[in-house]
Amino acid sequence: VQLQASGGGLVQAGGSLRLSCATSGGAFNNYTLAWFRQAPGTDREFVAAIGWDSATRYAASATGRFTISRDNAKKMVYLQMNNLRTDDTAVYYCAARWNFIVSTWGRYDYWGQGTQVTVSS
Repeated sequence: VQLQASGGGLVQAGGSLRLSCATSGGAFNNYTLAWFRQAPGTDREFVAAIGWDSATRYAASATGRFTISRDNAKKMVYLQMNNLRTDDTAVYYCAARWNFIVSTWGRYDYWGQGTQVTVSS
């Protein structure tokens, strides 16, 4: 499975961005798709995930502001980010794994290259 994230950029605090992740190969409909992020000097952090059945899970920091969705026909996963804060600044990665949702980055098998999100004050 190959993944390619896009949609990052520079936005002011309070603004919005929509990240996209295009996938190819594999049985997309059966995968859990997730977004992680990593700021300089920090560990990779779980943001949100969506299962094969469209069940979702969010990190506490993302709940109420971010929405993850998937389009099985297009083999795409999205992360709509609203009310962005300066502490959302990070490189955002999309990831995939077979089977159920987990929030541990080491349990995801496939990764995209990352897209930079910078939120200015």
